[in-house]
Amino acid sequence: MARKPRLAVFKFASCDGCQLSLLDCEDELLAVADQVEIAYFLEASSHIEPGPYDIALVEGSITTPDDADRICRVRRESRFLVTLGACATAGGIQALRNWGDHEAFLRAVYPSPEMLKTLAHSTPIAEHVSVDFELRGCPIDRHQLLEVIGALLAGRRPRTPSHSVCLDCKRQGTVCVVVAHGQPCLGPITQAGCGAICPSFDRGCYGCFGPAVQANVDGLASYLVAAGQRPQQLVPLLRNFNAGAPEFRLVGDRLDRQG
Repeated sequence: MARKPRLAVFKFASCDGCQLSLLDCEDELLAVADQVEIAYFLEASSHIEPGPYDIALVEGSITTPDDADRICRVRRESRFLVTLGACATAGGIQALRNWGDHEAFLRAVYPSPEMLKTLAHSTPIAEHVSVDFELRGCPIDRHQLLEVIGALLAGRRPRTPSHSVCLDCKRQGTVCVVVAHGQPCLGPITQAGCGAICPSFDRGCYGCFGPAVQANVDGLASYLVAAGQRPQQLVPLLRNFNAGAPEFRLVGDRLDRQG
């Protein structure tokens, strides 16, 4: 009898939302479990099997020296490594520490900060090891996750959206909040995957799926400033779930300097 591919799910600094997206697959999860051996998934079971693993799903960013060592071990033990969500692909909301004094944060929050070992920056997994596929979102879309797992089991490249949120708005007939209401919106530079939820409720997109392919962040920022938005109003849009993504970080820093 052929051995089933071995699946492992690892958590680093994160809220567990992307792992829960896998558990929320419900009926589909049973089909996945029938195709693989779930060897390591502490969110679902305390039973642990050692590596090597065929597929490793990694949630969370690197925020401690131990994290940096552990992700290297995960990489060595895994044939395919897939990062899940904004934390793993762009540093997550905790990357806001990258613009502050993390030592001051420790002193403000913990009574004995000297007992903690942390890094000054929250960084994505790809800054530490090679990654075979990145799945964006905060949290990820469970249907995209099933597509990625199925594609890897079938030996093909996953088919996930690469267009921007704006295209989904057009397809759904959603009125553009920038044109109609003058609201700042990251839809033109954000990868699709959420179903364009925010614009459908007359709210500008805040980029939870990260930068789209070849995102012209500088062009959008210049347009919004020319349309009357102050640079400081746009900085929080770019410094949120995907603050550490280079495309958002560079333009956000420029706007911040403009004041």
